[in-house]
Amino acid sequence: MNSKIIGTGSYIPKQSILNSSFLDHSFLDNHGNPILSKNDEIIDKFQSITGIKERKYVSNTRTSSDIAFEASKIAINTSFIDAEKIDYIILAHNVGDVTNESNQVDAMPSLASRVKSKLGIKNPNCVAYDILFGCPGWLEGVIQAHAFIKAKMAKKCLVIGSETLSRVIDSSDRDGMIFADGAGAVVIEASSGDDGVLSHETVTYSNNGEADYIYYGKSNNLKSDNTKFIKMQGRRVYEFALSKVPGAMKKCFDKSGHSIKNLKKIFIHQANQKMDDAIIKRFYKLYDLKAPLNILPMNIEEFGNSSTATIPTLLDLVIKKKYNGHEINRGDIILFASVGAGMNINAVTYQY
Repeated sequence: MNSKIIGTGSYIPKQSILNSSFLDHSFLDNHGNPILSKNDEIIDKFQSITGIKERKYVSNTRTSSDIAFEASKIAINTSFIDAEKIDYIILAHNVGDVTNESNQVDAMPSLASRVKSKLGIKNPNCVAYDILFGCPGWLEGVIQAHAFIKAKMAKKCLVIGSETLSRVIDSSDRDGMIFADGAGAVVIEASSGDDGVLSHETVTYSNNGEADYIYYGKSNNLKSDNTKFIKMQGRRVYEFALSKVPGAMKKCFDKSGHSIKNLKKIFIHQANQKMDDAIIKRFYKLYDLKAPLNILPMNIEEFGNSSTATIPTLLDLVIKKKYNGHEINRGDIILFASVGAGMNINAVTYQY
């Protein structure tokens, strides 16, 4: 028994926020001091490192469970299944249903339960729960769905990654320009074929300060109230990812039994273009190879970093629209990988 993706869906917010939108911000360092560089210089440097030119924000009336529902509807429709037959709804996020009026985290009831309600699923045996695993949350949801199917506890699972990180951005923090909104979903079904999930790997590093690399903390503006925002130690995240992610990817891929020369695409969490490119180069260096051209689909330039939603939205775009010239053909071997708060890393080898 194996598991495979039979339908995908995504919700991409229509509101595009260009880098120029941040020119009037008052950027402060972690000690609350003004950053001396001019804003256009800060933004140019930011773009050269991250690759981000714009990002998508949800409208004022939308929440994370709203856009998760929209992506899920599409995934269910493209899989041609009866939603009442779904055994598990697994929804990955970081900050819940933050509204436009307040940045207070709201995850009770679970966003997965809210999506189940919005979908109108009446079957009580459809179990809905959230997963908090940082940016790798959606991929860990795929691994959990695979485990349920392998254990014959499920036949069909809906796995969603959804974020509205624009609601928890500190306007005085340069790193806030990275984050974005979006939702992606897949339907995973039991399969008797050889395709689908081939191998997976998950690790957590938290004993040497890594747990604090990405966190929820106070504003850089020391005069503000106790409201908390998404924060990260960018340099430490970058160094951690380069040192740990390639090895986890290799361990996962080697367990698949396939030759590295058969790998067609790598869908990596869209965190930072420079970082992602460096990870891929180091991954192939472990095989004494150079990274092939066109191995890495990227949408961070246009969509920013929407955390748990980056991989499923990109997968949906590539499958349905051949985004930026990328496509996946039947039988292709692909690798998913992600890194994020925790610090968590995971990877999945998959045959399409």
